[in-house]
Amino acid sequence: MEGAGLIYEAYQSHADLTAPLRAAAKAARRLLAKPWPGMDQGGSMRRMAAAYELLSRAGLSHTRPAYGIDSVMVEGREVAVEEEVALSTPFGSLLHFKKDMAASQPRVLIVAPMSGHFATLLRSTARTMLGDFDVYITDWHNARDIPLAQGKFDLDDFIEILIAFLAAIGPGAHLVAVCQPTVAALAATSIMAEDDNPARPSSLTLMAGPMDARISPTKVNELATKHPLDWFKSHLIHYVPLRHAGALRRVYPGFLQLAGFMSMNLERHIKTHLEFYDNLVKGETAKAEAIRTFYDEYFAVMDLPAEFFLQTVRDVFQEYTLAKGTMEWRGRKVNPRAIKRMALLTVEGEKDDICAVGQTMAAQEMCASIRPYFKTHHVQTGVGHYGVFNGRRWQNEIYPIVRDTVFNSD
Repeated sequence: MEGAGLIYEAYQSHADLTAPLRAAAKAARRLLAKPWPGMDQGGSMRRMAAAYELLSRAGLSHTRPAYGIDSVMVEGREVAVEEEVALSTPFGSLLHFKKDMAASQPRVLIVAPMSGHFATLLRSTARTMLGDFDVYITDWHNARDIPLAQGKFDLDDFIEILIAFLAAIGPGAHLVAVCQPTVAALAATSIMAEDDNPARPSSLTLMAGPMDARISPTKVNELATKHPLDWFKSHLIHYVPLRHAGALRRVYPGFLQLAGFMSMNLERHIKTHLEFYDNLVKGETAKAEAIRTFYDEYFAVMDLPAEFFLQTVRDVFQEYTLAKGTMEWRGRKVNPRAIKRMALLTVEGEKDDICAVGQTMAAQEMCASIRPYFKTHHVQTGVGHYGVFNGRRWQNEIYPIVRDTVFNSD
């Protein structure tokens, strides 16, 4: 079987064999955390507890973490938030963060990446926007949990789902795409504009995305062009083990994507875990919790359908079809010039080592029919890739620009 190999089976066997050890370490850490009469609760106990916690966390999760957004402040009042699935498909759900309030707010669809992590990676993005907007998000499903009978899923299907999600939300919604799906978001918007679809977005925000990956290539871009597509098929595509619901589905495993990301900054990850250990030993709980929270999310991985991964590598990172004007969807040409009266915002991070400055801004030129006064471009100083949609700079400097773009076009 092409690309089958034994990597996924070996990974699964290792995870199964080490699970009891991690569970035992977790139990030991909990025991050491309790005050025991006659036992020294000093540095030696904290060092043991810290070591056990590191051991218990030496594994990955394949289940989507909780969003954990139970309430949000709206105009100085705390409002309850409830998750509801507005539309469900085998490969992803349209998740609505429904607020307990009567007043209506502009509707926004956040398009999360399908790139090895769950949509909860944009938890902070959604939480920040919930104060001003009625927020929906593309909640992608783990391919290893989707039965083979549900068929394939490629970039064309991704674009089709975005169109369906916008139709389900209804006319007047706004589209905010982060990272990899910016290409699909612009393609979907182009098709809907050309068809004069009433559900086409009222504004389009593209953040840290590879609209033209030829510009200032990063290590990610260089890897994509270093090998032919057949290399990716034979080295990175594997079959889901039989024990899972998606058995025998061809996927790009999330643990391989995570390994690739970590290798780009391996020294930093090692340093952070050493700091985590020191924080636990010193009793600096707030610092330790911040690191714990980040890696709980970072180590939750999802598999990508092979068809989607390979088509994305080919069209976005090797052939640059949208940037060159040759991209097709279901046999028809994708034409960004069809987009006319619509606000366009592109956002980039100065220190982004995944999607370099200039790659997202390329969308401004692609959308040549949009009047200049409807276009805005922002480069955020001092942030890398994740800082564009997460953290202090996102909340205080980037989000106000996104908010104003949506409000001014509503």
